[in-house]
Amino acid sequence: MEAASAPLPELASVPWRGRENASTLRRRERLWSLYTTAHVVPFIAAAAGLMYLNVLAGPVAFVALMHAWVIPELYAFRGASVVRPKGPRHEQAEKVAQGFLGDLLGHDARDLQRDTGLALERGKLGTWLVGEAGALLVREKRVHCFCVQATDRDLPPSDRVAHLLLALRTDEEGFATVANHAFAGAPWRVRRRLDRDMRPALEKALAASVRPLPQPSRSL
Repeated sequence: MEAASAPLPELASVPWRGRENASTLRRRERLWSLYTTAHVVPFIAAAAGLMYLNVLAGPVAFVALMHAWVIPELYAFRGASVVRPKGPRHEQAEKVAQGFLGDLLGHDARDLQRDTGLALERGKLGTWLVGEAGALLVREKRVHCFCVQATDRDLPPSDRVAHLLLALRTDEEGFATVANHAFAGAPWRVRRRLDRDMRPALEKALAASVRPLPQPSRSL
């Protein structure tokens, strides 16, 4: 992805937010890990304590363990929901919009988007999967989920993806700043909550995230 030529104008609408970068994303990852631990550990401890005090408390201990499992899953579900199809389909206009979006993508990314609805884009912060109203950012062992929409929500789905993709290419850090951060966690949590058709896109992004970015060739 090309370096940003200018900051996104939409940054003016969120002046209270600090600009996102690799350091702030790592901080978010740690905070989400702590947040999840703070929810899970007390329930597990309560279940263990109940079983230690009285084996007959097994059903109550099981309920506590279910809470420890369900709460992180609900957060992951909210995160995965940012890339689910939303809004009108515009079946006729979508054919033209799909062609325009295809022109913005390489051959493999074009096929992946048509199959999964997600456009893969590698950036400095990680590997992005851009949907109609949100994006996933894959950073090795963590996936960040961002909710963000094109200004005109009545556009065909592919046009919405194209608008977000162009904004991402213009200013990657600005894009992450304007978008609402919904979740950060392990890829397997997000994958479980993605629509089945979208899961291959996440697997591709995970594979791409561990490969170094290609370096531009230098001519003498």
